[in-house]
Amino acid sequence: MTAADPKAVPAADDLTATRRRLARPVPLGRRSIAVLALTSLVGVAGFGWPLLAATDSALVGHSTDAPWLFALLLPLLLAVVVAQISEGRSAGGGAPGLDAKSVALLGVLAAAGAALRPLGAGTAGLEPMFFLMVLAGRVLGPGFGFVLGSLSMFASALLTGGVGPWLPFQMLAMGWVCLGAGLLPGAATLRGRGELVMLAGYGAAASVLYGTIMNLQGWPYIAGLAGSISFVPGDPVSANLVRFAAYCLATSLGWDLPRAALTVVLCLTLGTSVLRALRRATRRAAFDAPATFNPPVRADSQPGAHPHDSP
Repeated sequence: MTAADPKAVPAADDLTATRRRLARPVPLGRRSIAVLALTSLVGVAGFGWPLLAATDSALVGHSTDAPWLFALLLPLLLAVVVAQISEGRSAGGGAPGLDAKSVALLGVLAAAGAALRPLGAGTAGLEPMFFLMVLAGRVLGPGFGFVLGSLSMFASALLTGGVGPWLPFQMLAMGWVCLGAGLLPGAATLRGRGELVMLAGYGAAASVLYGTIMNLQGWPYIAGLAGSISFVPGDPVSANLVRFAAYCLATSLGWDLPRAALTVVLCLTLGTSVLRALRRATRRAAFDAPATFNPPVRADSQPGAHPHDSP
């Protein structure tokens, strides 16, 4: 028997470590964080400004501000992509950054998310695209995930004819869902059942919060509601938020809970396969994977070699 090459074990360890590093989420650099923060501030202002409206203000819906919000959102999403591409590996200490293959993967996943949305068609709140967005945000990271969620909603709106003043708000809300999934702990270490349970719990909470946030973009403009659940311009924010909570409980919770339940079921049943496929895709999409070269081993230095065997 010949002894095992002692250099083979470190090489195998290096390969395993490289694969694990390439399977980590796309890292965020300072520029990406700055652009995401700016985008989120714009979104919070777009959702929340009616709560600060004066008593005599004329609230006529988002038909006037939605085009401006959409016009701001698209270049900000592009800025996130450009920031991640420009930062590359330097943002994550050697972890893969966004590159040409990753952008192609972004397009494929956005198309998949857009194709999943019509399957539920909003029936009883059942939307299977949520589980894919949560898992993709987990694997691909917060910056990549934010862009993916926003583009998926945009593509699905084009596919289903759902373009309207609500579209930029849907894009922001889904972007936040994916961003939150990318910020969950243990992205590089937590695997197995524990990860699935965490993602299922987050998916349930995110499904309900998505519906709540989307209620906020339309609730201030709905006329004819009972006084206990209607928006009152000029009232304190705390008083309006109490009425808003009552409105959500009375109207949309019956849609949000089935969406949360479906997301939990899909995460627990399909999560392992989808996570494995996404992580394999991220490894193959890494253009910047470091190449390592080992020096050739001379025949006379191998165990069991005889001096007369060498020339």
